[in-house]
This record gives sequence, C-alpha cells and structure tokens, in this order.
Amino acid sequence: MTPFVSKPLPLQKEIETQKVLKKAISANRALANLNGVARIIPNSAILINSLVLQEAKDSSEIENIITTHDELYRANLDIESVTNEAKEVQNYKEALLRGFTLVKDTKLLLKKHIVEIQGVLEKNDAGVRRQSGTVLKNAQTDEVIYTPPQDYEIIQELLTNLENYINEPNDIDPLVNMAIIHHQFESIHPFYDGNGRTGRIINILYLILKDLLDIPVLYLSRYIITHKADYYRLLQDVRTKDSWEEWILYMLEAVEQTSLETIELINNISNLMIKTQDTISGKLPKIYSKDLVEILFMHPYTKIEFLVDRLNITRKTASKYLNELEKIDILKNIQIKNSKYFINVELFDLLRKGI
Repeated sequence: MTPFVSKPLPLQKEIETQKVLKKAISANRALANLNGVARIIPNSAILINSLVLQEAKDSSEIENIITTHDELYRANLDIESVTNEAKEVQNYKEALLRGFTLVKDTKLLLKKHIVEIQGVLEKNDAGVRRQSGTVLKNAQTDEVIYTPPQDYEIIQELLTNLENYINEPNDIDPLVNMAIIHHQFESIHPFYDGNGRTGRIINILYLILKDLLDIPVLYLSRYIITHKADYYRLLQDVRTKDSWEEWILYMLEAVEQTSLETIELINNISNLMIKTQDTISGKLPKIYSKDLVEILFMHPYTKIEFLVDRLNITRKTASKYLNELEKIDILKNIQIKNSKYFINVELFDLLRKGI
C-alpha cells in the first residue's frame, strides 16, 4: 500500500460547518462546566491521581494492554509483583504527568516535548522513526489498512508543521483544532510504538495549553473504547474520503459526553469525601484532620508511609489511625507479601465502576 502523506496544516478547506459549530457550542459548554466542577475538590492531586490512573487504564486498553483496577492501584504502591500490563499503565500515567508539567512550565507543546512524552511512555529513547516498514494492520485479518509516511525527513517536516499549528493562534475553535491535531498526529504516526497513547495525551495537553482546563481531568479513552470501530473508521475516512465533518463531530461528541460523565464522577467523589469527613469527625474526633481525609482520597490503596510522610507522625501512630479507620468501615486491610495495605472501599468501588 502506498504511504499516505498528510497535507501540512492548516487545512485548505472550510472546516467549521454549521453542524460542527453547533456541536462545538454544546461541547465547549460541557467542558467549561467540568472545569468549574473540578474546583470543588480543594486538593487537585486527588482528582489528578484518580482520573489520570483511570485514563491510563482506558487508553492502554484501546491498545489491548489490559489490567484490572486492583493491579493498577497495587502498581501505584510500587509493589514489585505487579503485572507487566500494570507497569505499562503506570508508564502512561508518568508520561501524561510529565507532559502536564512541561505545558504548565513552558506554555508550549513542542515537538521535543512530544518525543520526551513518548520516551517516558515506552521507556526508551528510540525517538522518531528512521526505518521504513511501519504499517497499521487489521488485528483480526492481518490486512494492511494504513501505511503512514516512511521517510524520516518527511515525518520530521510534518511534525514541525504540527508543532507550529499547535502553538500558533488561529481563529478555529480549540475543540475543533484538537480533533484536527489528533488526526494529523495519528496519520503521521511518528514513532515505532505508542502513537495512539501519545496522541491521546496530546489531546488533554492541548486543552490545558488553550486554558480550557486547569488540570488534566478530561479523558476521552472510555468514549473511544465504547465507540472503537467508529474511531478507526472515521480516522481512515478522512484519509480516503476527506470526511472531516463526521470525524470532528465524533470528537466533539466525545468531549461533551465525557465532560458530563466526569462531572458526575467528581460530584460523587466530593459527596463521598464529605460523608467520610463527617464519619471520621463524628466517630474518631481525636484523629480527624483534613489532611488525613485527603490522603485516603489521593490513594485508594493507602499504606502507613503515606500517613507518616504527610501527617508527620510515627509509624506506630499511623498504624493506629489506619486500624481505627478500619473499625468504622472506612478502610479494609489486605496483606500483600509482608506488608499490610488499606483500601478506601467506597472510593475504590466508585473508581472501578468508572466514569
């Protein structure tokens, strides 16, 4: 199959049709509401930890890297016996947070940042593809369905063009731009591996870059999993039929639906935090503190060290706190090898059910 070489951006056609503009309004409204609701959780680390892990799990699942929530949160405790799949999901979380830091610090999303993010994700420094032979195949039939650019210089030129498009202002709605950028990146397919996951990280970083979100809390992977066949079909239809409108409408719908679902999840987390605060302050007033509650919600799996470090207390006192919280059914302990861990049961169930 002849390689498909994307045309440089900006697109040389009217992209903001009446349907696109109408959908962009409702998608932007939902996203703005999400950004506002995210502020009801006073410690942003609570949402970042919870939702980044959820996105890492779902985005990896699109690439058939499957793990369970239990494996995922155990990996977050640096337990050596976790699965390779859980480690890959942890790499995704690390890559996304590295990108978040880069964008917040530089107010830019550069080609070198994207290469760095992919390097963290894949735990190698292979960088941009230099060898030809990369193709995308149908997993069931092994049929080649897409051949991206093969020439290293062309790939680099397209990435430079994409970098300019990401960082230079234009008059197109940012959510429409996000859809264009995502398609362009996936079509360039610049890396040997990790292109899909890197592309989905770029989505959230672009929204942060454009000040549509303060923290990374919108993740489209759950929507893509549910509508996976459409996602790949529409990506290809743009290449073969120039069907931009349907692709952009798909991405705008993903933003709107995911925003609404995430608002519900954040409200549920907030309500559970209030309930937990009331329970602890009522039943265990001597150990209650705002910091203690935040620890329990930053880490669905809690260990003694978290309390020792954050509360500046001894291991003996931390152990006593955790045991008392278990007695009032806030936590449940599990033994893993020679260590004891404590699960925030209701939070774990909330996150396991997902957005």
